Amino acid sequence: MDDPQSHSPVSVAALYRFTRFADCGAMRGPIEQVCREQGIRGILLLASEGINGTIAGPPDAVAAVVAYIRALPDCADLEVKLSNAATMPFHRMKVRLKDEIVTMGEPGIDPRASAGTYVAPNDWNALISDPDTILIDTRNAYEVALGTFEGAIDPNITSFRAFPAWFRAERERLLGTGKQPRVAMFCTGGIRCEKSTALLKQEGVAEVFHLQGGILKYLETMAEDASLWRGECFVFDQRVAVGQGLVQGSYALCHACRRPVGQQDRASALYEEGVSCAACHGERTREQRASARERHRQELLAAARGRAHIGAVQTGEADGPAR
Repeated sequence: MDDPQSHSPVSVAALYRFTRFADCGAMRGPIEQVCREQGIRGILLLASEGINGTIAGPPDAVAAVVAYIRALPDCADLEVKLSNAATMPFHRMKVRLKDEIVTMGEPGIDPRASAGTYVAPNDWNALISDPDTILIDTRNAYEVALGTFEGAIDPNITSFRAFPAWFRAERERLLGTGKQPRVAMFCTGGIRCEKSTALLKQEGVAEVFHLQGGILKYLETMAEDASLWRGECFVFDQRVAVGQGLVQGSYALCHACRRPVGQQDRASALYEEGVSCAACHGERTREQRASARERHRQELLAAARGRAHIGAVQTGEADGPAR
């Protein structure tokens, strides 16, 4: 496969590492300084449990920042997925301090100690095709709607924080009362699966597996004619979605609610670029839509002048780059 950085001026790196940081506050400034010196944009989250984020910029600059993060304590094995973008997918650079690098809200879950077994993309098809394996998509419902693996169970959750309650409520139906089946889980880049498999292990599920590198690594690795993925994969930046080979997909983003909108959605009378889509039109007042309309007008004017508008929305800013 070609080097994912070789055909585009913008390299995008989705990265994470569960580790133990003693003083995130002291780390934040130096990391942000390195990113700014290299002309990198994106968002990085720091917590006592590790680092998570997506950054973008020239390939050499992205490589320099990744090398800097790998030099942090216990980060040599940082998980990184590289892909392309035709244009810069972020408006600014932010390094934020958080309680968790991906929010589950379950105290005591430590993926370093109890995560499930990694399965490489080339071995994933055999695992999920086995009738004794239950396949669970750990992502949010709006992500699943764009695409998923054949036969995957959709928890229909609105946030990853809802996953533990869903599993506990559905456990008996999913696993039965006899011999437990194997459980395979997946997410965009692997980070949510690290936590969800750790949760299941703590709940007493013996055989738990997760896709190494997540959907992104699978789409990068697998040949299209062998792929069991159907649809596109939502990503937490301005590309919105990618398909096989990590090629940018067909979805746009509703900047009012940050939901993905397809071609049919954009044909709706309730869709107005930068203002609303059919899903959120009724959630906004007339005044809120008017404010969004003015903001969008200012963004277009700024873009015409070659500048990013200071109020421009960055995908995933509300909850960080959960994957």
